[in-house]
Amino acid sequence: MIIGIDIGSTITKAVSIENGKIIKMIKTKAMDAVTAATGAFGKIVLENGIKINTVERIEITGAGASKIKDDIFGITTGRVNEIKAIGTGGMFLSGMSDIIITNIGTGTVIIEAGDKGIFHFGGSGVGGGTILGLGKKLLSVAEFHDIMELAKNGKLNQVDLLLGDITETNLSFLNGECTASNFGKMLDTANQGDIALAIINMVYQVIGVLSVFAARAKNYSRVVVTGNGSKNPIGRKVLADITSMYGIDFIYPEHAEYTTAIGAGLSNRE
Repeated sequence: MIIGIDIGSTITKAVSIENGKIIKMIKTKAMDAVTAATGAFGKIVLENGIKINTVERIEITGAGASKIKDDIFGITTGRVNEIKAIGTGGMFLSGMSDIIITNIGTGTVIIEAGDKGIFHFGGSGVGGGTILGLGKKLLSVAEFHDIMELAKNGKLNQVDLLLGDITETNLSFLNGECTASNFGKMLDTANQGDIALAIINMVYQVIGVLSVFAARAKNYSRVVVTGNGSKNPIGRKVLADITSMYGIDFIYPEHAEYTTAIGAGLSNRE
């Protein structure tokens, strides 16, 4: 058995893999990388009745992996480049190759993965961390769940300047409901729900358009979305609107939030 661990900036994920199959998946939260890695390992072992002597090795990746200098609990511990882990996990979960993978975490990374290899295409500092940071400052709300709850009843036209606000005709493939400027209107009547929705909308519009540009640059018609941000229902709706404009499909594999941990566990195989 192999344990793959993705040590993120806030959330750490671990998966157990046996004979190339995903057996168990868990999440834990800790700011310190060593605590996160050992805690995630302990949690997946104890909660799932895994005997430590059956663990052949541990493969770690993510922002905190560089801080783990030695083997974990005496078990051979390998380090996997995060780009490689995302690409490997994304191809495995989607069952596809020759794809663009957009991994949405605290920030966003865009990867090209296929038969010729796994390459870092680019990315953005805009991601889940942006939503949390702006939520704290603009809404005085610290929890992601609470921001999402506020956004459910939000209205974009209270905050965003829409194309229909400035012209009565469509512009190219854009209609009057498309965003002309994020936060470009900001009416005095805008409430917390409107602002929460506008924050999420802005983040996913940036991610979606960057993903479209990456896909078009490499002549792909689809983007595989992974990471914690792949589960955001409002974000998915924003990306669906981008699909209708640009014709690039966004695909969400099952267990996509565990992509990087899975990719770590599947890497370095003999």
